[in-house]
Amino acid sequence: MHWCPRCRGVLLSPGTVDAPAAQRNYRWVARRPDHRTRRAGAATSAPLGPTPRYTETPRWGLLDPPPSPAPTPERPLRGISAHRDRLLRGTAMVFLVAGLAEYGRYLILLQNRARLIPGWLLSISDATVLVFGVIAPIYALVTAVSLVAWLIEARTIVFTAYGRRDPRKRWSLIAGCLVPGVNLIWPGVFLTELLGADPDPRSRRAVRIWWAAWVFSGLLLIAATLWRDASTLQAEADGVSFTGFTNLCAAGFAILTLWMVHALEGRDLRGDIRSAHRWVMAADPAQIVIAPVEPGAVVVRDDAGHDEVERADSGRTGENTQEEVVAK
Repeated sequence: MHWCPRCRGVLLSPGTVDAPAAQRNYRWVARRPDHRTRRAGAATSAPLGPTPRYTETPRWGLLDPPPSPAPTPERPLRGISAHRDRLLRGTAMVFLVAGLAEYGRYLILLQNRARLIPGWLLSISDATVLVFGVIAPIYALVTAVSLVAWLIEARTIVFTAYGRRDPRKRWSLIAGCLVPGVNLIWPGVFLTELLGADPDPRSRRAVRIWWAAWVFSGLLLIAATLWRDASTLQAEADGVSFTGFTNLCAAGFAILTLWMVHALEGRDLRGDIRSAHRWVMAADPAQIVIAPVEPGAVVVRDDAGHDEVERADSGRTGENTQEEVVAK
């Protein structure tokens, strides 16, 4: 006997588990979780609407977006090296005009030996030489800074691809490229290290040519600077001519530097991607070892006993004529 606090009555003891359903004194009742708050006999508040449907492909499923690219680290030197090509072309143009201005002054000096030169022509010549003589070194210095920034970025990319760090400090690269005197040697060393252990022969040749031209340009600059202290008139005139020659060489060296940089990047002088050449084996022209077969001669004996050699008639059309050679 059990007391039920809810129905305030006595509950009979449950029967055996294996008793038939008719002999059990209990029954199972399934109720909703909210059966206490629901009122008995409550009707549906609203009629059922149309069957739900999708007007477009559902987007609430599991998404599988592609992996986002890895963020590129900010490199302040990349912005400086981005103007490298334009600075090199501009440097070549500025030094070209400076060289032409020096040679224009030299021609004026030659004409001044026999006749007077107008004042306005001298003013134009002096102004041109002065302006481009100041602009050209400044332009060259800015271009050199851009090239050093490119060298640092290129070395970082190459050594990162090999899973290593650049063994040289950034300040050593800058000092080796910009300090006068030592910058005649170290830029070639830095570029040679950039090529790696197994360099491309074309890139290695481009670096060697550039290195030799760089040393030659430095020697020309030293000679032109020393020539400015000449005391005689003829030496001063020759110094003007030599300065013009130095400026033209500097313009050519700027173009050579552009070619070398593009060669290291696998491009040509114009900046286009250099196409790879595929070499294939080619056979020599066929040589005839056996002489071509020629139609044989037919020997015909006439009634008088003389032998006559006749060429076999092979002019038949549509069939092959077999030719024979009859021995005497």
